[in-house]
Amino acid sequence: MPIAVPSAVAPWNVPLTDAEHSLVLYGIVVAGLALGATFLRMAATRRDVTPRYRAATLTGMQVTAVAFASYVLIAVLFLLGYDRSGTLWRPNDAAMISWAARYMDWSVSVPLLVVELIAVSSLTGPVARRFRLAGASAAFVMIALGFVGGVVVDGGTDPAALAIWGGVSAVFFAVLYVVVITTVVRSLPSMPPSARSPYRSAMLVLLIVWFVYPVVFGLQGQVWGGPWTTGEQLALCAADVVAKVGYGTLLARVARIRSASDVHAGLDTHPESIWLDQRKLSDGLLPAVRDEPGR
Repeated sequence: MPIAVPSAVAPWNVPLTDAEHSLVLYGIVVAGLALGATFLRMAATRRDVTPRYRAATLTGMQVTAVAFASYVLIAVLFLLGYDRSGTLWRPNDAAMISWAARYMDWSVSVPLLVVELIAVSSLTGPVARRFRLAGASAAFVMIALGFVGGVVVDGGTDPAALAIWGGVSAVFFAVLYVVVITTVVRSLPSMPPSARSPYRSAMLVLLIVWFVYPVVFGLQGQVWGGPWTTGEQLALCAADVVAKVGYGTLLARVARIRSASDVHAGLDTHPESIWLDQRKLSDGLLPAVRDEPGR
């Protein structure tokens, strides 16, 4: 006689107390505001770097814009996804959609994080294109497979689906790590010394913080109850802020330092002085004006 495998308890099926509901809402709103504020800062400073590295700033804006929009959706769906019943907030169908919206965000923003890293790297030409394609593709497939196992199959309550789809997703997770590490290792030697520390730190932020997501996915349904669901929600909010706000800030530093270094070396121009932490890294330098024929 086959042994029945118990169903997992998806976190969106767990009732929440007033305190748990308030904490989750607080985490979602604060994370969304942090992402929105970072987008505005990136938009205001997007021309503080030379054209060579401006793609990194624009990609960072895309990451925070996508994440901010998703957090607005998550907040709305979270508020609609729970009905007050006595002393508890009981989930309805919208509660699962608020979790699914996170995967939709990650399917776009995580590949863009890889593009952002490569945009300030020392990789150029076909090598940069290959790394960008490999990293972005691995990131998307990793998230999509996780979505199938964590949400689509039996509403995220099938332990076998969680294990199988999570295992296949982990293969692409490993590929993504190889792309990130290789990009940074190959780029560091040719970077200005002052740019190496923030670039290395950006890599470590991704490698460490990205582990939060598979841990939460792997433990889905293994522990249940309002405190666990609350902890999952807050952990994901914190990871999103660190992986997008903190990471983007570090890469913005790298872009400014590299821009100033290129101006000093005569490799590029920038119409205004480049500043970082109230320190002038380089003076403004306009392109040379060529005499027109016949003058």
